[in-house]
Amino acid sequence: MPRICLFPGTFDPVTLGHVDIINRALPLFDKIVVGIGLNSAKAPMFSAEQRLDWIAEIYKDEERVVGAVYEGLTIDYCRTIDARFILRGIRYVSDFEYEKTIADANRTLDKSIETIFLTGEPKYTSVASTIVRDILRNGGNAAPFIPEVVANSIKRK
Repeated sequence: MPRICLFPGTFDPVTLGHVDIINRALPLFDKIVVGIGLNSAKAPMFSAEQRLDWIAEIYKDEERVVGAVYEGLTIDYCRTIDARFILRGIRYVSDFEYEKTIADANRTLDKSIETIFLTGEPKYTSVASTIVRDILRNGGNAAPFIPEVVANSIKRK
């Protein structure tokens, strides 16, 4: 049975921190689905289609990484795509506390799906989509925090 992993998030936009976690998870899994979760409580800066395009472009030479959009519970989407693992990136201890609560709930809902935590590289600790969006909204240069594909796409708009 292939080791399929879901890396859920908003990816609004995709950051170097996201790419770091995906790249370091590649040796662990046969397939990583970067799942763009739609959340009605959040108003994204970039469309789901744009975020999917970025993932496709960044990983155009890596067939084991695919993007997808989903709604509803992450654990339900894992079942839909036969993912037995959920990947989460951790920057700080506070991230772990929050993510562990979600992982515990997911484990209660489905014991066959395991959450895997990877800590981010220290150089990406301060990289967060929220900060990148704030920089962009205020006319700043977010290029140091995002992949070149994302930066070039944003410049063209």
